[in-house]
Amino acid sequence: MLALQPVDTVPHAFRPDPVTQEEASAMFRAVLNLFGKWELTDEQAATLLDMPVRSYRRWKAEGAGRVSRDGAARLSNLMGIHKALRIIFSEAQRGYAWIKAGNAAFAGASALDVMLGGELTDIMRVRRYLDAERGAW
Repeated sequence: MLALQPVDTVPHAFRPDPVTQEEASAMFRAVLNLFGKWELTDEQAATLLDMPVRSYRRWKAEGAGRVSRDGAARLSNLMGIHKALRIIFSEAQRGYAWIKAGNAAFAGASALDVMLGGELTDIMRVRRYLDAERGAW
């Protein structure tokens, strides 16, 4: 005779696998290209990545070193901003220029000005704004 077995119906919290160093290095290379499109200085790029300018220049020349969890989150959010801009603007150049344009949503400051606050939350603020503008998912 078959006995009924209880089924676990409690949803488990989603916990993504951590970003590997290989994935973080690939994101770093992509973000280097993005910074070129945005025409950022090394100082601005280093601020966005929360690293000394000297380290940024070495990574730019030699490849990324060990990327911290915070660094991976910054890279991921920067890639998300790029993705959102490519969805919003059919002409890529308009998206690249948008980063430096004044925006009423940021009290007249540009998205770059907001992100140069240096905190991960500053980058996340711009990403959340763009995700809302493009319709999130």
